[in-house]
Amino acid sequence: MFDIRRYNDSCINEWNDFVKQSKNGTFLFDRRYMDYHRDRFEDYSIMFYKENKLYALLPANLRENVLYSHQGLTYGGLVMNELTTASDVLHLFEELNVFLKANGVSRVVYKSVPHIYHAIPSEEDLYALFVVCKASLIARDISSCIALHDPLKWRRDRHYGANKAKTNGITVERSNDLSAFHKVLDDNLMGKYGVHPVHSLSEIQLLKNNFPDNIVHYVAKKDGEVIGGTVLYVCGQTVHAQYISATAEGKHLHAIDAIYRRILCEDYSEGYKYFDFGKSTEDGGLYLNETLIAQKEGFGGRGICYDTYEWKV
Repeated sequence: MFDIRRYNDSCINEWNDFVKQSKNGTFLFDRRYMDYHRDRFEDYSIMFYKENKLYALLPANLRENVLYSHQGLTYGGLVMNELTTASDVLHLFEELNVFLKANGVSRVVYKSVPHIYHAIPSEEDLYALFVVCKASLIARDISSCIALHDPLKWRRDRHYGANKAKTNGITVERSNDLSAFHKVLDDNLMGKYGVHPVHSLSEIQLLKNNFPDNIVHYVAKKDGEVIGGTVLYVCGQTVHAQYISATAEGKHLHAIDAIYRRILCEDYSEGYKYFDFGKSTEDGGLYLNETLIAQKEGFGGRGICYDTYEWKV
């Protein structure tokens, strides 16, 4: 029923065009985003054709005979369009497993796309994981999300912080220069966890240049100096906070509260359905950072799960 092929660079335009008109794809699946770190992963993305027409995509990489929903992406899973049917997806996963077994793949680790990133309902893959693959849920991370059309009220301390920031002379602006904020972010991550950000400065600047309408940067300043900021990923109807960070002074002066008053109450209060603050969990969801999630819940965020499944081929 399906002609299954591995992605190669000659298919880049066909791949990207499908992502653009898909019902559950975002710009993270565009090859101009995926390929910025191609040297770190053995790409094993798959394209499914039906009657000589591209029907679905699976962004993936291979590591030690295990196929992963691409490990360089926050979420993954089968990318489908509005013509996709549940019956077809059952057959697709049956044939995918045959294809993978024939090519020596022993196991699949699959990250589904959270429903807030779906343009229209798109959970045919989850049904197929249950029926065909007998997949097990192996990780469940919780993120905090705001329904922008009907947001919850902010907690009093968040309002206080935003008001205090204004009194303290904090200004918030959009910026195309990521260098000052990236240093703030890097210093915080190194100081607290001993790690650098997932994206180097050159990488996130490259991605912003590739996707200027999708990657948006805000900074908070005091006397002209950057003391906090955020990088947003605008994914169709959903806006995602990819990075949030502030200096010690920025935290004291409530820079983050000021930034999110601008974002949530002004710039993105209309025209979008969801704001996703991102995960507050570690170790596959087994550890909840209660301080971090409490801050997000103070802005009105409530739980959305990012799930990961596994099955043997």
